[in-house]
Amino acid sequence: MPDAVGRPHVRRAEIGLGIQSDKPPGAYAPLAAAAEGFGVDVVSVFSDLLFQPPIAALLEMAGATSRIRLGAACWNPYSLHPYEIAGQVAALDAASDGRAYLGLAKGTWLDAIGIQQTKPVAHLREAAAHIYALISGEGAGYEGEIYPLAPGITLRYPVRRTRPPLLLGSWGPLGAALAGKIADELKVGGTANPAMVAVMRERIGVGAVKAGRTADDVKLVLGAVTVVDRDGDAARSAARREVAMYLAAVADLDPTVEIPADLLGSVRRLVDEGDHQGAGDRIPDDVLDLFAFSGTPEHVAAQAQAIIDAGADRVDFGTPQGLTDQGGIDLIGRAVLPLLTLDR
Repeated sequence: MPDAVGRPHVRRAEIGLGIQSDKPPGAYAPLAAAAEGFGVDVVSVFSDLLFQPPIAALLEMAGATSRIRLGAACWNPYSLHPYEIAGQVAALDAASDGRAYLGLAKGTWLDAIGIQQTKPVAHLREAAAHIYALISGEGAGYEGEIYPLAPGITLRYPVRRTRPPLLLGSWGPLGAALAGKIADELKVGGTANPAMVAVMRERIGVGAVKAGRTADDVKLVLGAVTVVDRDGDAARSAARREVAMYLAAVADLDPTVEIPADLLGSVRRLVDEGDHQGAGDRIPDDVLDLFAFSGTPEHVAAQAQAIIDAGADRVDFGTPQGLTDQGGIDLIGRAVLPLLTLDR
């Protein structure tokens, strides 16, 4: 699409990192500072079940950086009330001087702690509305069925911005359509499959049209487990172990691939038995490449470039990045990013 004076419009893809909240205090700041130095655009902290709440890591990162955007990918309104999420994103936005985003997703495996995830789209829609009604300071309230907010209720402290950008995490058509209606970004976590870009654009478009938008108004983010190392075999072995934990949960969500039921069954059984490496060893190379970025810097760069070329707006290299946290981020910054063409 040309700009106002007829020149071709260049849309630059972005690079993000997804960090797991399993590290000791003080470990997050150096990782975020290194990422910023390498030109990474966004650093997210996962809010996965039974890991540390992401806000502590994010506040530490905010103090060590000045440019990158920061957020939880994603806060979960089933386990954390939107009122609490509003306070945390407002605190992060203040600490980062306006660099926070609001990430929301329904999450998974919450039945392990007795939470039933009914009406996920309604929960996400109402959570976002509740949060923005609170931090807007307008006091208009919100007439929700799940998360109502009484008129006149506002936060009792100033906020940096009244609407930090909204990122929704979802694979499904209904969640993607909701993103098309209300979100700034949609993240599909757990995929390195370029074919998912067209699928998710179509799903976003269903909701976008109803809101008077286009699918391109919502940035599309694809991210997955990443293990990069000069020893490509060691990296892929580690990635197999990581992917085994969630392969069964996400494989059925990708309509472009069909993984044999006996493979998924054996992987699930070995994970349940605690043999994650044995489960990972069952995953063939072609399947691994659909659900993880792994191998040498050259291989990982080729995977990421394929997703960028398919039209994604951002690629997120997820935890653990490498055989060590810092080593993986260093290799991504020094050896993967220079191989990528981000302008398109």
